[in-house]
Amino acid sequence: MSLHSLYALPPNLQMATRTDGIQLLLQAEKNAAEKLNEAKKRKEKRLKEAKKEAQAEIDTEKAAREREYKTLEEKVNFWTEI
Repeated sequence: MSLHSLYALPPNLQMATRTDGIQLLLQAEKNAAEKLNEAKKRKEKRLKEAKKEAQAEIDTEKAAREREYKTLEEKVNFWTEI
């Protein structure tokens, strides 16, 4: 009797171990896919937030420029009326 045969699993347990290993790999793959999907959702959410923040900044800057333009326009109109 060899050392290998002492520690070798019976064929029915070898098959069970292989099946367990496959199930473990499938579960790991499923977990990885879920983590990837969660990361994608977080990225999409952050992108939407960044776009909203950028648009708010654009709107604020645009309003400031329009006020500045109106002020200059009023000054020009004042001097052209004199």
